[in-house]
Amino acid sequence: MTDPHATALACELDWLTGVITARLTHFFEGGGPPFTLAPPPALPEGSALGQLVAAAALSPEARLVLALALAPQISPAALDPFFLRNTGIDRQFSEFGAARPDAASFVPSVVTALFLLGGGDTAARIRALGLFAPDHALRRLAGLTIAEMRDGGGILGGALGLPTHRLLALCTGQPPRPDFSPGFPARQIATRLDWDDLILPPAIRHDLDHVVTWFRNRALIRDGWGLGRRVGRGFKVLFHGPPGTGKTLTAALLGQRTGLDVFRIDLSMVVSKYIGETEKNLAQVFDMAEQNDWILFFDEADALFGARSVPTGSNDRHANQEVAYLLQRIEDCPGLVILATNLKNAIDEAFFRRFQMAVAFTRPDEGLRRALWQSILARVPLSPEVDVAALARGHELSGGSITNIVHHAAIGALRRGAATVGAHDLQQAISVEMRKEGRTA
Repeated sequence: MTDPHATALACELDWLTGVITARLTHFFEGGGPPFTLAPPPALPEGSALGQLVAAAALSPEARLVLALALAPQISPAALDPFFLRNTGIDRQFSEFGAARPDAASFVPSVVTALFLLGGGDTAARIRALGLFAPDHALRRLAGLTIAEMRDGGGILGGALGLPTHRLLALCTGQPPRPDFSPGFPARQIATRLDWDDLILPPAIRHDLDHVVTWFRNRALIRDGWGLGRRVGRGFKVLFHGPPGTGKTLTAALLGQRTGLDVFRIDLSMVVSKYIGETEKNLAQVFDMAEQNDWILFFDEADALFGARSVPTGSNDRHANQEVAYLLQRIEDCPGLVILATNLKNAIDEAFFRRFQMAVAFTRPDEGLRRALWQSILARVPLSPEVDVAALARGHELSGGSITNIVHHAAIGALRRGAATVGAHDLQQAISVEMRKEGRTA
């Protein structure tokens, strides 16, 4: 069976090769009739490239630029004709715009694209510049990137490219799972628990059902009822409350209930000491989240969204720029974004107003603690003297702490060769957990 993705890319790059040949012929012959761009090919139904072209409504000119960005990775030989040398000065033609003249294969730049689209026609080249605007579909939807010139040569000399995940998506129809790294500071989170294992007060469950209802009806709410113009395309939620009260677990279970992947953002890897790196590190996360409809979960959000101070130096001003960039990307994200903090009061009020909902995770009361003990101990063999009701009544613990205690007690029982977990094992584990939290049992 023919692969529609590979066929589409081959057709597009064959078209690019023909355009390059025609443009170079026109350039060297000089004069004659105006250059006419050959129409792009029809793409196979179901191909990732065809779907992108249709969704982004890419013009023939935009398709040519996208093909030019794809060529170095898929068919570098298509660009070999640009290696012609200007014998008068014994170097490559500057008109061709090689981003890295000394590279083994030709690296196209914006200048290369302008040459293909406009040749020596200054007016045509200026008109084509609009294709590289940040809000153009090539940048916003197709993911076209333009590398900055390290020698200060300006953005037009920067290499054209596509992020790896977008390139692979066009080749296979399925984007790859990204690796957790400084360049991609997000990690997928999941749980083997299910929604019924989530033991929370009725008020929190009501709020979570509200989020799920938004997800299931977001197109109707945004477009059918016209509220997207006023509240934005996505949904922003703040989870706040003490550690161990279920914020991360709830985020993972929301993904399970909606069928979406959840990616947790490591804010310690987001804020970079190098100017411009923070935006670059986050750009791919948001880009992939929008493309794949992920839930983004920012833990310990107060680290970045805490109360702002008046900037006193360049570092403070740059930090504020990073926060502003992140806020804008969050606002523009069409999906579900969750920010979690243990310290609600540390969140700047200006940020707090941007959330559609704030969900307060509190320490469980005695009834919920008893349900948590029973759920976590459900398959653990217990000695007859263990009184679950007394454990719930006597110790104010979060769900996370109870999980740690049961785990520690199970290990303790096995260490002494017992087949069941006894009251002493649990009490000893409670003391260990209390000390860890800076409390006494």
